[in-house]
Amino acid sequence: MNGPELMTVKETAAYLRIPVPTVYYLVQRGQLPAVQIGGRWRIRKELIDRDVLNLSKPAVESDKAKILVVDDEDLVQELMKDILGRHGYHADAAKTGREALDRLKEKTYDLMFLDIKLPDFDGDKIYEKVLEIQPAPHVIIITGLADSQIFDKILTLGPVTVLRKPLKVEQVLRLADVLLGSFSAVAKA
Repeated sequence: MNGPELMTVKETAAYLRIPVPTVYYLVQRGQLPAVQIGGRWRIRKELIDRDVLNLSKPAVESDKAKILVVDDEDLVQELMKDILGRHGYHADAAKTGREALDRLKEKTYDLMFLDIKLPDFDGDKIYEKVLEIQPAPHVIIITGLADSQIFDKILTLGPVTVLRKPLKVEQVLRLADVLLGSFSAVAKA
């Protein structure tokens, strides 16, 4: 093959195993290496492999991406914290919307997994408050529900990725890696 391998947005979504809208979002934020050719985005596979999916460099504790898991199920919280921690991230958990907002006031998080239904608030209300505290966070909605009204409200506030329960470990890690792939470069800038 001559020259670099360029992938379409759809091919990139399949390669990274994330939704197509998330690829567009990451390209527009400059977090995926892409060029526009003929009005269409093309992504260089070698740059994704090198800059986004590079897991070979061990993170220094202070350079670890910080993730907040907001879910009222203890099992989900512990599983996510364990998986993310073993994968090199620093993960905290919150059981309620109020607890999540308190944590966000104390610490800046790079990524947030947010259950859409919590005992005290629905996900759209929490997301709205999150945006007031920390503008433009990466948010992944996790849910076992199919409540389109709450999804519609959330999507009016900003772009999000949605994962359906039961969660798949590979999908959780892949999304965290992709959304935080340029974290180490940003943290050192």
